Formats: sequence, structure tokens, C-alpha cells
Amino acid sequence: MGEEKPKSAGVWPTVKPFVNGGASGMLATCVIQPIDMIKVRIQLGQGSAADVTKTMLKNEGIGAFYKGLSAGLLRQATYTTARLGSFRILTNKAIEANDGKPLPLYQKALCGLTAGAIGACVGSPADLALIRMQADATLPAAQRRNYTNAFQALYRIAADEGVLALWKGAGPTVVRAMALNMGMLASYDQSVEFFKDSLGCGEATTVIGASSVSGFFAAACSLPFDYVKTQIQKMQPDAAGKFPYTGSLDCVMKTLKSGGPFKFYTGFPVYCVRIAPHVMMTWIFLNQIQKLEKKAGL
Repeated sequence: MGEEKPKSAGVWPTVKPFVNGGASGMLATCVIQPIDMIKVRIQLGQGSAADVTKTMLKNEGIGAFYKGLSAGLLRQATYTTARLGSFRILTNKAIEANDGKPLPLYQKALCGLTAGAIGACVGSPADLALIRMQADATLPAAQRRNYTNAFQALYRIAADEGVLALWKGAGPTVVRAMALNMGMLASYDQSVEFFKDSLGCGEATTVIGASSVSGFFAAACSLPFDYVKTQIQKMQPDAAGKFPYTGSLDCVMKTLKSGGPFKFYTGFPVYCVRIAPHVMMTWIFLNQIQKLEKKAGL
């Protein structure tokens, strides 16, 4: 027993950033899920935030706001576990190579881009299941997939469309994740240094302030990519079996032609309200988890 302790102590520091990242993301998702549901409905053209909310409450009840929660939690358990864990491992390695000195912003951005790509590749199947479950009620009754939970959605997608279909839309998902995480992760670490070292703020002010900055940059960088990703993932073939878009680039060009560049910012206020609080709560939950671990000696 005594010989196993050093081994455990060696494994835990490597695993801890991944465990903490996944747990903080899942806790944040439980709070944000209703806003995320409204955001998807707006992007699918069902009206304003107020209209969507009224329609959902009237026709589907309050449970509709938590439709797809299992997929959302699965997405955080994969995507956020991978991206936050990878980012902390990458930045720690980079700081070691930098003789322990703080990293310049461009190196943090590169770490964020890389972590976002890793997380998106791991979390893309769960993201596809989440989008389909949230969009299902907007389809005609005959076209609804009626997934009961995330795992059944993944099984049916793989069985009906092939295993590779689980990564349908993975291209825009990865690009969007790289943009979001470059904004979110790099700006958070940079803001922590600014609030703590330059302004001399306390822990609570630093975490809240840096989380707010992180949320803003995450939303600003990622919404156009999120719009394209959602359109690709929810598209269905017409009667002739033809899809509306042949790929991400085709979606971009047709959207520009039909609605101009601002079409990519459809649902921007709700997206900001959804992304920024989720980012903030992820960082706040992460900070609290780390404090509890410190108290427990982990």
C-alpha cells in the first residue's frame, strides 16, 4: 500500500485539470441549459427570445427548456474535460519552457487554439446529439427523430447513418471551438494577471472580472462559426434527397448572399447572454473546485 502512494501522487496532477474542467463545465451547463435552448430556436428562425419562450411554455411546457440536457452534460464531460485539461497542461509545459515566467498573450492564444481543437474532436458526437435533440421539436411530426436521451441519439445516428456521421459538421465545430477557446482561455489567464498583478484585486474580484472578460471574447470570436455549425448539423434532405448546403463554405456563401454578414450574428444578444454566463460560471465553479481540493490536500 505504501508503494502505491507515490504513483497516485504522480498521476493525480496530470488528471486533475481534466477532472476539474469537466466538473465545472457540467455544473455550468445545468444552469445555462434553458438559455441555450432558446438560442438554438432563435437560430432556427422561430422568432425573438420572448416569442420563443412564450411558444415553448405554451406548447411544450417548462420541461422543453431542459430537452437535450443529457446531451449537454455528455458534451461537457467530453469537450470541456478535454479543452480545459489540455489548455492547462499546454500552458504549464510552456511556462516550464519559459523558465517559469508568465506567457505572452500570443502563446496563450496558441494554447487556446490547440486545446479548442482537441476538445472539439473529442466532443463533436455529443454536440451533434445536443443540436438534434434541441431542434427536434421544430421539425414537422413526420420528420422528428424523437431521441429519448443522448446515448440513444448517438446509437441511432451511428446505426442509421454510419459511425462517421457522429462527426457530421465536425469541421465547423472544430473551427468554432478554436475561435471560442482562443478568446476564452487566453483572455482569462491574461485578465487574471492584469486584475491580480496590475490592479491588486482580491481573489473574488479577480475571478469575476477575468471571467467576464473571458465570456465577452468567447462570444465575440465564436458566434459566426456557431451559426454555420448549427445550420450544417440540423439540415435535412428535401424530397429529392438533396441537402440545402454541400458543406461549411457553401453555407457561408449562401448565407452571405441571402442575408449579408450580419446574418451570422442572428441571435447575438441571447448568444452573449448564454455564452458569457456559461464561461463565467465555468471559471467560478473551477475556482471553487480548486479551493475545495486545496483544503482536502489534493
